[in-house]
Amino acid sequence: MIKDIPLPQVQHVTLAVARVKDNLLQDSWKVYLINQNTVPLENILIASTGYGERNGEEQNTSTLRHFLHRAEPHSATLVEPIDTAVFHLNNEYWVSYYIGNQLFDKRFIFLPGTICEENLSFIPELDAEGVLHS
Repeated sequence: MIKDIPLPQVQHVTLAVARVKDNLLQDSWKVYLINQNTVPLENILIASTGYGERNGEEQNTSTLRHFLHRAEPHSATLVEPIDTAVFHLNNEYWVSYYIGNQLFDKRFIFLPGTICEENLSFIPELDAEGVLHS
């Protein structure tokens, strides 16, 4: 049964929504997977979706799925761009990956209004400002 499958706690893996400059030197926002482990992550599957309410109406985004073959130790890997128009929603990222033969799984949720100027901090792995979630 599924309850018999051990899922160890995710450590040293986080997501960041960072503000970066695009080719036209304008601000754009991107989501990154940051691996702070000393070993690579492999066969990474990330499902992203947004959901919530605005003006009393339910809103949902499409669910996007991303596959990353490998994330090297102490690295940041681009997952997807994110539009500021969805910052008022819950932005959920369900991340699954392997270290060796062990499966790891964690859901990261950026709550409405948490991706904002007041919550920005410098993220050394990206050399940019952003919001970290761990």
